[in-house]
Amino acid sequence: MSQNLQSVRGTHDLIGSTVKRYRYVVETARALAARYGFEELKTPIFETSAVFSRTLGDASDIVTKEMYTFTDKGGDMLSLRPEGTAGAMRAYIEHGLQRQLPIKWFYEGPMFRYERPQKGRYRQFYQIGAELLGPEGGDADVELISLAQNLLEALGVSTSSRLEINSIGDKESRDVYRARLVEYYKKHESSLSDDSRRRLAVNPLRILDSKDAKDIAINEGAPRLLDDLNELSRTQFDRIQKSLGDLGITYSVNERLVRGLDYYSHLVFEYRTNALGSQDAILSGGRYDGLCEMMGGSRTAAVGWAAGVERLSLLMLEDPLAVRPVALIPVGEKAERECVRLAHDLRGRGFHIELSYSGNMSNRMKKAVARSAKAAVIIGDQELANRVVTLKQLDTGEQSQVAQSELPAKLAELFGK
Repeated sequence: MSQNLQSVRGTHDLIGSTVKRYRYVVETARALAARYGFEELKTPIFETSAVFSRTLGDASDIVTKEMYTFTDKGGDMLSLRPEGTAGAMRAYIEHGLQRQLPIKWFYEGPMFRYERPQKGRYRQFYQIGAELLGPEGGDADVELISLAQNLLEALGVSTSSRLEINSIGDKESRDVYRARLVEYYKKHESSLSDDSRRRLAVNPLRILDSKDAKDIAINEGAPRLLDDLNELSRTQFDRIQKSLGDLGITYSVNERLVRGLDYYSHLVFEYRTNALGSQDAILSGGRYDGLCEMMGGSRTAAVGWAAGVERLSLLMLEDPLAVRPVALIPVGEKAERECVRLAHDLRGRGFHIELSYSGNMSNRMKKAVARSAKAAVIIGDQELANRVVTLKQLDTGEQSQVAQSELPAKLAELFGK
């Protein structure tokens, strides 16, 4: 017996309104990023595994548990990209773009992580992202947050999300804090989750972001990272907060926000929501001034963010690309041929045309209503003889005869073009 073929667990097809929402999110982000001066970057969906293991941290959950890694026929170890920043930095170094700083890049496309599928989380998922390479200090960070804020407002999801920020300082600040944090966790090591006991040896800051109930209780008494910021880190964080206030962007400081990747420093931020259950982060980012050096390049200041297209789509209340078409309804064989010609002409003028291939007038009219057509253009023998069409507005039922030559202008008026 043949087995029915189905999509792989954790993947999903983009069909109907789903693909419309995906396209709307991506096109809105692309247009808005261009307004900020960002150019589009396309990197391969797979890279040498070291691009990610070296940058994300060999002990990170992404590298140890979630990456899709394989050996190709040439014996090279490759990985499907789990995120976009490392590939962007690899491209920056490989193409010798240091003299072109500052660089602003926008990207979109599929990412891959082996995770337990949940609402808004897939093993092949889609991201949009923005990276700004070159500028030091907090002004670039604020510009990236401004872009993110305007994007969420353009998508109509800003009211269901909130911005949280934190500073994890520079290496000097983190070294001081790390020592205090390890000392604290050592006292509670036996009560920590298995993952957090492993993290204690390699990256104790990540315990602060644990979702385990036991770890959350222990974290309540953990030292505050903000207490160990040096003057440089404190000044930069204060400047960012003042600038966000100047822009009218509402935020809160979340001292437990550290982000999961090893290359972050100074500002980290997330937009979160209560509307998607446990998957509350919809856009995340921060500064990663040390990433270029980790990958073998020269020190390059950088800041960026990424957002999940699926999660943004789930937050959108309405179908943003619900284009209402015009239905052409022929009555008779001659009218069928005329409607084919007319459909070609009207589509060339920018109208969305629905042209049914079979059925009587009643059935075709029902299909037009089902597809939310704004108007129906009816053509029969009498209309052909008089070189007119019958135009019916489906919202009101109003019906009139319009000369064929005047139909494009009448439709443009009806659609407000």
